[in-house]
Amino acid sequence: MYTVGLQSAADAFLLSSFKAQVVLALCILFALLVFGHGPNTDDVPAQTPVFLPGPHLLAIAPFFQRRFEFLNDGFRKTGQKLFQFNLLRETVIVVSGETGRKAFFANRFFDLTEGFKVLSGAIPMVKGVTSELQTRQIALIHKRLASVQKNDHLSQLIAPILEDCRRVMDSWGASGTFDPFDKIYEACLFNVGRQLLFQTTVRCIASAEIASDPALVARLKKLYDVLDSGTTPATVLLPWLPGPSMLKKLWSTKQVYEIVAHAVDTRVQSGESQNDTLQMLVDAQDERLVMVGFIMGLLVAGARATGTTASWLITFLGNTPKWKDKAIFEIEQLLAMYPPHAAQTTSLSSHLASVPLEAWEAETPVLDALIHETLRIAQPHTAMRRNLGPDAVIDSKTIPSGAYVVYPFSDVHLDPELYPDPWKFDPSREEVKTPFGYLGWGGGRTVCLGQRLARLELKLVTSMMLLGFRYSIVDSKGVRPDPAPQPNWNDILLCRPEKGTCYLAHEKSMFSL
Repeated sequence: MYTVGLQSAADAFLLSSFKAQVVLALCILFALLVFGHGPNTDDVPAQTPVFLPGPHLLAIAPFFQRRFEFLNDGFRKTGQKLFQFNLLRETVIVVSGETGRKAFFANRFFDLTEGFKVLSGAIPMVKGVTSELQTRQIALIHKRLASVQKNDHLSQLIAPILEDCRRVMDSWGASGTFDPFDKIYEACLFNVGRQLLFQTTVRCIASAEIASDPALVARLKKLYDVLDSGTTPATVLLPWLPGPSMLKKLWSTKQVYEIVAHAVDTRVQSGESQNDTLQMLVDAQDERLVMVGFIMGLLVAGARATGTTASWLITFLGNTPKWKDKAIFEIEQLLAMYPPHAAQTTSLSSHLASVPLEAWEAETPVLDALIHETLRIAQPHTAMRRNLGPDAVIDSKTIPSGAYVVYPFSDVHLDPELYPDPWKFDPSREEVKTPFGYLGWGGGRTVCLGQRLARLELKLVTSMMLLGFRYSIVDSKGVRPDPAPQPNWNDILLCRPEKGTCYLAHEKSMFSL
């Protein structure tokens, strides 16, 4: 009887339309995967990290969509400092604690590039341009990023960055209220953090032609936003599957590539020289793909992280008047020490541009403390690596060769034993002496190579905001929010607070931008 029934079902399946066959096959596959049993944990050696209980496929969506909550739940459910789960055929081991942290960041075989490529998916992937790069190409990109941050080049960037800030902030009008984390294109209003920092990062990393074209910058920003929103479990783990999100990502990546490649080709063919980063790459006679990849990859990496930091830094200051006043006093002291040249206008941007790079870096301890604390609270990073070497041992547990290893920054940055009342914004905290007790710029062999440029951008943007506007953070009713807005660590790309809970009410100060 069962054989006849199965044969009838098979005949019906074969006679149905192709669309129906695909839908039914996917439904059966989904049911088998989701309701199938988790990994077999019988007779698991003691040195093997414990498996997260439950069907392993149920871990996929939470890992990508609610990572902070998912990893914390994993530690609670297993009661261990290390646990493992599967992402399809890949093994992922999560580590925590001081011992795990030190072992993670000290192991030279834990590879960042391989870990990020498979577990993140947040960078536009173009073979030979931003992915599957040779060691020589990666080293060259790192060398060029170091060149961008040399004293002469950074000094030359100060005035253009401030001019970008002036132009963007002028578009906000004399007063208003908006969500500093929102993306507002229709009113041509760049938000405080991400879009303003995207503009300044384009100025620092790309070409003068792109940076000076607001419409082109806005288009690039929108394309990168499509890449962000299109990053789903399926696009990361099944990049060959032509789903709607993947097709959008491919289209956006193609558009970004064409914009950057056109700028590179135009500069090379014209022979005209500009005082910008692209010219530095051209003068070094780098390969075309290296130049395109440098700009494509670093634009999104720099603008996303630095923009998130800027949004939260300005938000925290708007909610803590004491620290806002300290920062304003420090910036005003700088302006008093470095008056503008007689030939300069008296605008805020030109006066700030008269402050030399050395002073921005060495004479702003308050701004340094503000950035330090903001990175601790509002960067929801999870470090991702792949073990390319021999098996490793962490806390007596084996990390097999080929496995992916992740370490959530929340394990240290939100640890109440290291940072009492960890969600409180308190730049006066004493430095933690624990090894790798602070990871705001990364740790071990993988620290942020662009941090000098990022610090400068953050200081310039914050200074323009603090002196150019009187502002405060309000809720939807126009009053100071209670409790204060809190970073959402489940939002792994932007760390935005709950929508509708945080607004910036501003009006221009007496300074002329």
